[in-house]
Formats: sequence, C-alpha cells, structure tokens
Amino acid sequence: MDYKDYYAILGVKKDAPEDEIQKAYRKLARKFHPDVNKAPEAEAKFKEIGEAYEVLKDPDKRQKYDQYGSAWKRAQQTGGGVPPGWEGFDFGQGGGGFGGGSGDFSSFFDMLFGGARPGARGGRGAGFSGFGGQGFGGGGGGVGGDTEATISLSLEEAVRGGKREITLSDPNTGQRKTLSVRIPEGVRAGQRIRLAGQGQAGMNGQAGDLYLKIEVEPDSRYKVDGTNLQTTVAVTPWEAALGVDAEVQTLDGPVRVKIPAGSSTGRKIRLRGRGLPQAGGDKGDLLAEIRIVVPEKLSERERELFEQLAEASDFRAR
Repeated sequence: MDYKDYYAILGVKKDAPEDEIQKAYRKLARKFHPDVNKAPEAEAKFKEIGEAYEVLKDPDKRQKYDQYGSAWKRAQQTGGGVPPGWEGFDFGQGGGGFGGGSGDFSSFFDMLFGGARPGARGGRGAGFSGFGGQGFGGGGGGVGGDTEATISLSLEEAVRGGKREITLSDPNTGQRKTLSVRIPEGVRAGQRIRLAGQGQAGMNGQAGDLYLKIEVEPDSRYKVDGTNLQTTVAVTPWEAALGVDAEVQTLDGPVRVKIPAGSSTGRKIRLRGRGLPQAGGDKGDLLAEIRIVVPEKLSERERELFEQLAEASDFRAR
C-alpha cells in the first residue's frame, strides 16, 4: 500500500489544530474543484484533498492514521489493535493510503455551505425549502456547523411579530421537519433569528445553530426609511386648493388628517408615532406625501368650470 502524507497534501503540520486543517481544506477545495478548475489533473487532486480531509477531520481516524499509517483503517476495524499482518512493523511517522476516499464532490459543498447546496432560499410559510444560504462550517469537538437561511416577511409581520411555522428540507436526505419560529416585534431587514440546535448535525450528536436572515417584502403602500414610513395621499385640485380632511392608511388602520389649503404635490403631512418600532419602545413617523390627481376625462360641466377658473385666476404655475 503506497504511503500518502495527508498532512503534506493539505499543506499543514502534523500538530495542526482542527480549524487549521479545515481552513486548508476549504482553500484547496475551492482551488481544485472541477467546476472551477478545468485543468486535467484538477479532479484527481480534488479527490486526493477530500481523501486527506476525510481522515484528518475525524479525531479517531486521525489518531489511527498517526499511529498505524497505511494500516489505520484495518486497525480501526480490529478495535484499535495492531492490524493482522502488521505485527512488529515500525509505523513511525508513516501515513496510510485510504481505499474508500472521498471522491464525492458533495463533501466540498457540505463543508462550504453547511450541508446545503448554494442558491437555496427560504420562502414564506410552507414554501420555506432547504437550509439555503451559507453554512458557517463545523464547530470544535464534533459539534455540527451553523447554517444560515433566509425568511421573507411582510411588512406587517415584521412590525407586529408573532409566530410562523417553517418547513426545512435536508438537501442530503430529503427529510423534512417543521419548526415554530417566534418573530420579534419590529424586526428589521438584515437581522437574524437564531434557532439553537437546528443547524448541521455533528459527529457527537450535538447540532449547530440555524440562523434565519430576515428579508422584508416590498409593500405597495409604504416605503421604509429607517424607522419612518412614507406613503402618498391623493387629493383633487379643489381639495388641495381649499383644504380638506382626508383618510390615510396606516399600519394600525385608517386615520383622518387635515390637508391644509393651498397644498401642492410633494407636500408631506407627518403622522407621529405611526412608523416602525424603535429602541426604547417608541415608534418612527409616517410621512404622507400629497399627490394631486385630476380626472382623465372631463364632463362638459367640469370643462366649463375649469375654463372659467383659468380665465378668472391670476395664478401661474410656471
């Protein structure tokens, strides 16, 4: 059996800690992955890197490899004793070959993306499929890696919070599980919700965490500006000129506001405390921008009155 120096393959020292080995594997796996590197020898190199990492990432396998070299796997199968046929052999610093190496490209994505394939996204309700996003890699001592996914909320859900059920699908096994998630009141786009123990499974049975990254869906009624909201209120030309009480929709329901006489398009009415929750329990404001609208078609009487107004008024807009 030919000797393979797994430490040399990954470019690390024999006493390298687990995180250094993991870092070296990630770097080399990115470099030689056949989807990235089209060189003829890239695939073989990628498999060799995976083979080395498969052994060195596992404390038990690594210990056997350090002790028995090429015969480490047979030693493991015999309960840790000297494997048959190797009695009296000086293992020294030798390493061993690994017949059942990790030629599967999935190990690359399992490491880089926490067990999930890149590109998966979390949707609303039962449409939330897969762990998506980017995994954070395995933790120390066999603890599973943290994983990140995206969950999309309506503006009302983000403001009011509450409970949501999401269904996760493991991309490797196809197994599905449903979790109940508490959405904090006033959560912002870009913030994350941590679900402890719902990430990638670890070798010792202790799973990592799942982080749900918040996306807030666009709302046709409002534009978000920090803790403030912006909306529009439509008024007729005569209402803008004479003033009027108009109804404005807020997240808490409709309210009546006074449109001052002589208002032009672009003027903003501030409704204090009708925006998004902020630190300290206060809320931002809702800014209602006036938009003057005119009828697309005029009746004969309307046209007559507008013409009379045009003749009588000295006002010029330009």
